[in-house]
Amino acid sequence: MQTITCRKAKAKDVKAVAAQAKKLWDEHSQKELEEEFTSLLCSEDCAVFLAFWEDEPVGFAQCQLRRDYVEGTNTSPVGYLEGIFVREDIRRQGVAKKLLTLGEAWAKEQGCAEFASDCSLENEQSRLFHKHAGFAEAARIICFQKKL
Repeated sequence: MQTITCRKAKAKDVKAVAAQAKKLWDEHSQKELEEEFTSLLCSEDCAVFLAFWEDEPVGFAQCQLRRDYVEGTNTSPVGYLEGIFVREDIRRQGVAKKLLTLGEAWAKEQGCAEFASDCSLENEQSRLFHKHAGFAEAARIICFQKKL
């Protein structure tokens, strides 16, 4: 039987973290993500957690502290789930919940009383994950921009 384990990523895990992040944020190159996560993995305001099926990475969660206003919260800093991904054939086995639990525990250790996240309006799969994981919807917004 295959065993799934989760742990906090270290600097030496940057390639594995970036490879998992690339599956979530495919508009970025592997190199860009490696550069970004090299910095993030050294930051005290960030924690990344990896899920492994035996020795193979199959998912990750990126959590950070946000000190600016976070929609629906009343405290600062707020633990924030910046991204979470689990390989499709491994889903629905509690892996994302394990990763989320690690992120929440980390945020609590950092003095956070609240934990937040977001997803795009059209991402129904992510919305359902958040709802199932115990998040309450704080707001729905549409963001605008224009070129100057």
